[in-house]
Amino acid sequence: MSSKLMAEFFGTFWLVLGGCGSAVLAAGVADVGIGWLGVAFAFGLTVLTMAYTVGHISGGHFNPAVSLGLMIGGRFPAKDLLPYWVAQVVGAIVAAIVLYVIVSGAPGFEGVGGFASNGYGDASPEGYSMMSALVIEVVLTAFFILIILGVTSKGAPAGFAPIAIGLALTLIHLISIPVTNTSVNPARSTGVALFADGPALAQLWLFWVAPLIGGALGALIWKVMSPED
Repeated sequence: MSSKLMAEFFGTFWLVLGGCGSAVLAAGVADVGIGWLGVAFAFGLTVLTMAYTVGHISGGHFNPAVSLGLMIGGRFPAKDLLPYWVAQVVGAIVAAIVLYVIVSGAPGFEGVGGFASNGYGDASPEGYSMMSALVIEVVLTAFFILIILGVTSKGAPAGFAPIAIGLALTLIHLISIPVTNTSVNPARSTGVALFADGPALAQLWLFWVAPLIGGALGALIWKVMSPED
């Protein structure tokens, strides 16, 4: 179990440092910034690389909603759910601390601003409502879990699951960055919310509730669609 929890810690650390770090450090650089497209690929690449690196150790969840979905889908023991959640959240927080230290070294530093946090209303990149945020986070997390369960099932081609999962997360970000800055991952949301300026902490509840509902929904859909799994 200690190896599994270390794998989840480092996998989630890499996801937050790579994904949120790309948003904070590289997205908005004048003329050469990577923009939302680059951030979307950064998140996908973090999952793809760490799934290949430590997926054989822990299963490569890096996300409380994924762990919940896999548990409901019969792929993960319930007794391990809480320890996985703790490892994932701690990994996200440590990554956010490292990112904060880096950001604070910028010339003229006066605060981290939104710090790649998730939000709705005034905290949404394009001002989308709480209902829009709730719906998109539930739906996209449900499809994320559905894809994960599908590409890791017995009938799927062996060895390609991390690629499909990483590209799925990239697509999810391409859809939803304008709406919520994309969570589908309560650990990712928690880590940066602790340091962000603005209402990130006050709105964090939605980015736990919606992904967990979506994770459970995606698993239930898979069980109905593929009952033999």
